[in-house]
This record gives sequence, structure tokens and C-alpha cells, in this order.
Amino acid sequence: MDYTDEVPHSDLLVVRAEQPFNAEPTAAALVEFPITPEELIYCRNHGPVIEYDDDTFTLQVDGVQASRIFTMKELREEFPRVEVVAALQCAGNRRKEMDQVKKVHGVLWNDGVICNARWAGARLRDVLLNVGVDPESLVDWHVWFASHVTKCQDDEYYGGSIPLGKAMSLDDDVLLAYEMNEQTLSPDHGYPIRVVVPGYLGARWVKWVDTISLSPDESPNFYQQRDYKILPEEVDTKEKAASMWSKVPSLTTLPLNSVVGSVTRRDEGAILVKGYAIGNGDVQVAKVEVSIDHGATWHEARITYQEGKWSWTLWEAFLEHVPPSGVVHSRATDRQGEMQAREGKWNMRGVAYNPWGRGKW
Repeated sequence: MDYTDEVPHSDLLVVRAEQPFNAEPTAAALVEFPITPEELIYCRNHGPVIEYDDDTFTLQVDGVQASRIFTMKELREEFPRVEVVAALQCAGNRRKEMDQVKKVHGVLWNDGVICNARWAGARLRDVLLNVGVDPESLVDWHVWFASHVTKCQDDEYYGGSIPLGKAMSLDDDVLLAYEMNEQTLSPDHGYPIRVVVPGYLGARWVKWVDTISLSPDESPNFYQQRDYKILPEEVDTKEKAASMWSKVPSLTTLPLNSVVGSVTRRDEGAILVKGYAIGNGDVQVAKVEVSIDHGATWHEARITYQEGKWSWTLWEAFLEHVPPSGVVHSRATDRQGEMQAREGKWNMRGVAYNPWGRGKW
């Protein structure tokens, strides 16, 4: 793959791989901002990142009986501009922790491959209706997204899919986004247009999307069929995985999670703990608790930010009478009463890891 035209990237990120460029901020930096600044948004790539021409970039949308090629100008002018605040999270968030339990395959991310942003663009529903898609006649169908503009490590193009029912739902806020945080998308984050699928893992938020189509089946792309799946624990090699990919469902949502972002000593015997939490899909976090005695006693943290049903949750806790050093854990509980488990489950690809958060002072 050719990286000669690679765009410059934020220098506030911890680089995990140079080619393709993969980098994340520290969780300590993340938890200081309810809406994540552009320079602290993680970069997850499977190929080169270059800047495409907004004036010539087009999106082909293939319905069942009709198709249309949209220019960026048409997408902006023909459809209402819709905003949604939604957290974007890579399935490999906290993979480095899982790798310490047992070796995994993939970029060894820490806990910074997540962000919370204000996205804006055209509703995917509106665009699909424009080409005559009738969801009632296509029950259990899927919407395929593809980006052919650059080659990937494992396939000729990057692709993914979501159920048509989610794409057509007015409640699920699926967008073809051209703005992030009230600014035009940057190349790192999909300029000129990307898919935004609130509540789903980042693998389905296809960047530089240039083709959308419908099918009774999921996308056949490598990243839908042979990646981003939770394989059984006994599958610990690529050879064992080969026959299992087709038997395991593709990930859509990620589990309830919380992370300790920073622990700061405020005075002798007191600490301030800050972190983030995120629910499963559209089920928001109800509370976060912290413990300095390995779960024997829990103290409820104060939620400092939460917006709508798709955002992350920021929290903090001021603890007094603490020893000179120690470990603080966090656990989240969602609005359905589900509580974050103490231990996460290992899998070969290191995805969906969600044990109690952990920080030291």
C-alpha cells in the first residue's frame, strides 16, 4: 500500500502503529472533555489516510429497484441536516489489558479508543427513501457500506453492514455525516463523508463511504465476516479460528463498561478520581461506583456529563481517608439494572473487554 500522500495527524495521540496509522489519546486527557476535541479523537485505520476532493467525491446508493449517485453538494442541500451526540468506540478498547491475561491478536490499544462527538449530516433513512427503499417489503435485510477509495490490509476495500431496520428507524439516528463537532470532518475521521451508527461499535461507522447497497445477507467483507467477533475462549490461534468465523455472530453493540481515567491526590489522605463509562447500545449508564478495597466497599461517583441516549458518561469521585498508595476500581450499572462484571472474558481478537476499571495512586 502507498503511504506517500498520508495526511498529517494529531501529535497529542499515542501512536500504536505507523502504517496504517493507529493512535489513541490517554484516558486522562479524554475525561476532561464532555465533547472530545478533534485532536484527541483516536485514529483507527486499515490503510492509508489521504484527503479526497469534496467537489468530485460521490456516493452511489443502490436501492432494490432504483439507484442514484449523489454529490456531496446534493447530500447537503437535498436532505435535512440532522445532529446527534454519540460515542464512537473501537471494539478493541482495553485490548492491552486482555493481552496481559493471555496473548491476543490485534493492535494493543489501551483505554483511549473511544470518543464522544456531535455529528451532523443526512439521515440514512432519508437517502434510502429517496431511492425508493420500502423497509416493510425487505424485512431482515441489511444495508451494506463500502469504501473503495483505498485498499486495506485484509481486503480490496473496507466494508460493513447493519440491519435495514436500524438504518430506517427514526429513533436510531443513523447518519451519513459530513460534520463533527460543528466542523467539516477531517480526513482522519472520514472526510468528506462517513457513516455514523449510534450505539454500534466503530467498525460499522465506515469512513470515506462511497457505496451503499441492500441485501438479504450481511456484507461479505472481511471486516464483517472474519473480524470483530467474539470467538469461543478455546479458539486461541488463527488456524482454530478459520472454521469458526461463520458460526459466530458479528458484533453490533459493545458491553457496559467503565474506565478510571485519572487519579489525583488533592491533599494528604484524599484523592479525586475521574473516568468515563458507556452503556450497551441505547441503554444509558445509571450510576458509577468506585472502591479502594477491591470491591468490599463501594462509593457512588458523581455523574458530571451525559447527553441524550447515545453519549458516554463522565463521572468523578472525591475520596477521603485513603492510604498513601493503592488501587481504585470502578464499576457501572445501567438503567436496566445490569452491572459491570469484575472480570472480562478473553477472546482471541481481544474485543469487547469490560472488567472493572482500575487506576493507581
